[in-house]
Amino acid sequence: MATAFEKVGGDRSVVVARINGELKDLSTEVSDTDIVEPVTVDSPEGLAVLRHSAAHVLAQAVQDTFPEAKLGIGPPIKDGFYYDFSVEEPFTPEDLSALEKRMIAILKSGQQFSRRVVTEDEAVRELESEPFKLRLIGSEGGAEVMEVGGSELTIYDNLDRKTGERCWGDLCRGPHVPDTRYIPPNAVKIMRSAAAYWLGDQDNEQLQRIYGTAWPSKDDLRAYLTFLEEAEKRDHRKLGAELDLFSFPEDIGSGLAVFHPKGGVVRRVMEDYSRRRHEEAGYEFVNSPHITKGALFEKSGHLDWYAEGMYPPMKLDGEVDADGTVRKQAQDYYLKPMNCPMHNLIFDARGRSYRELPLRLFEFGTVYRYEKSGVVQGLTRARGFTQDDAHIYCTLEQMPEELDALLDFVLGLLRDYGLEDFYLEISTRDPEKSVGTDEAWAEATAILRQAAERQGLDLVLDEGGAAFYGPKISVQAKDAIGRTWQMSTIQVDFNLPERFGLEYQAADGSRQRPVMIHRALFGSIERFFAVLLEHYAGAFPPWLAPVQVVAIPVTDAHIPYLEEVAAALRAKGVRVEVDTADDRMQKKIRNAQRAKVPYMLIAGDDDASAGAVSFRYRDGTQKNGVLIADAVDEIVEAIDTRAQV
Repeated sequence: MATAFEKVGGDRSVVVARINGELKDLSTEVSDTDIVEPVTVDSPEGLAVLRHSAAHVLAQAVQDTFPEAKLGIGPPIKDGFYYDFSVEEPFTPEDLSALEKRMIAILKSGQQFSRRVVTEDEAVRELESEPFKLRLIGSEGGAEVMEVGGSELTIYDNLDRKTGERCWGDLCRGPHVPDTRYIPPNAVKIMRSAAAYWLGDQDNEQLQRIYGTAWPSKDDLRAYLTFLEEAEKRDHRKLGAELDLFSFPEDIGSGLAVFHPKGGVVRRVMEDYSRRRHEEAGYEFVNSPHITKGALFEKSGHLDWYAEGMYPPMKLDGEVDADGTVRKQAQDYYLKPMNCPMHNLIFDARGRSYRELPLRLFEFGTVYRYEKSGVVQGLTRARGFTQDDAHIYCTLEQMPEELDALLDFVLGLLRDYGLEDFYLEISTRDPEKSVGTDEAWAEATAILRQAAERQGLDLVLDEGGAAFYGPKISVQAKDAIGRTWQMSTIQVDFNLPERFGLEYQAADGSRQRPVMIHRALFGSIERFFAVLLEHYAGAFPPWLAPVQVVAIPVTDAHIPYLEEVAAALRAKGVRVEVDTADDRMQKKIRNAQRAKVPYMLIAGDDDASAGAVSFRYRDGTQKNGVLIADAVDEIVEAIDTRAQV
């Protein structure tokens, strides 16, 4: 019989084969009736295989260097791979440097990846010194772990290319590249190490995780490292401190931000513009409290499906006599993790008619979610944040048109903030983590899919990724350096109206159940703030900039003149400051540039006598002798049109 490698006749760009629809090693024997397709390293599947193989090489390098290290798991991930180890001491930077050199030596040696099927008993005997692998063979891990979960239990041996002797081996279901020379030595890098819990469970042992990256070529690696450098410059946590926008005081707690005056300006402008657009689109504004009785979340189902993501309850309203007699049992109160149950109560506060539908309720509602400390990350993954949350109640007949209008609305608003490159993701039901009937889910998913397809954007399937109450569409946006961020989400929900008994009176006088659509435009104000901050690298367009203009006098004698210019700008609603510090003019210019202020207006004797200013832009270009009225008009027009300058 021939091998898959012989069938595809590939070069080193072909790393595995798809045989009858399943990824297999190129060494797999195939028959004439098998359908064999090459999988190249520049495909997502091929690149994942390359990185999975690199993870094995890392593990071999660790055990060559630290023989007592015990193996955890080592999967490919986005942009790289990792491997977990149990070691006595955390890895040092010097250790990582030595491990990278050992990896390169293994890659150059051309060791072959050889798949071997074993029984469970054989695997247990062979891996008796690897306690975590033994636990994978048992009940831990599951099908999602790369080591186990296939139809067979397999071990991959790394064989010496010349002698065929076994150099190392690992429990794994594969597949892998044929040999280590398929992984370019100059396209692999160890990035960092960190503590990690076994299988991501904080109740388990703590291990040491080494992260690495691997690419098809040296140029690909160089491009990725350049991208990381740019991403680091744009990190919103770094920019937030440098530009005095927000902070995370330890006295408040992890994942809970405070916004400083300049950050507060940006946030207010974002919210004000969003409010205006919502008013134009027919939304009605509501408000709800931050805390509620636990019974509300029992009714909604959140305590059944979302309790781990909620802050612990507070026992309130209990009454106890001096002798200890309980007069009234205390009740559980929770900080709200979402706004939808309260909006349902607003809908249900009085009778509703079909003439009121669609009813669009909107709130900037602050919610609290007890994220694990390991996943809290600045403003993008916080424990307290404000959602721009809307819930639309409509009839089944109105839903397709409403979904079309919703998608048009959210995409248009995101474009107003400067995001342009989108695709849509549709998340479907996980039967084990959902409520409602199959029929309702199927109908909601079909209507959502049709609405998404009408937008003409790429549509990606997120199978099993929906919330417990209904399928959703999420808008995925790419930023200035090509990263993808999940933005708006739109979820169709037949279940919460049922659980809350929501009704409206139809035209024929009957009582009918509305359809509920959940819609968060930004996800949260804080997260969207972070996305825009990184997208613009802190250089917000004029309409969003906390300070839009800095007026810089050549000498102190020109301050009164520039105060008059500033007054003319403020009369037009422009946020302007006059720099009256003792610094020299050039330092004031540098300070304004570091603060990423869009416009600088500089004035000396000639400018003052001519009723003009020198008009300097953020990029360093400058126009001299610009009349004050013309300068004001240019700035106001850029702000009013939301120009991206």
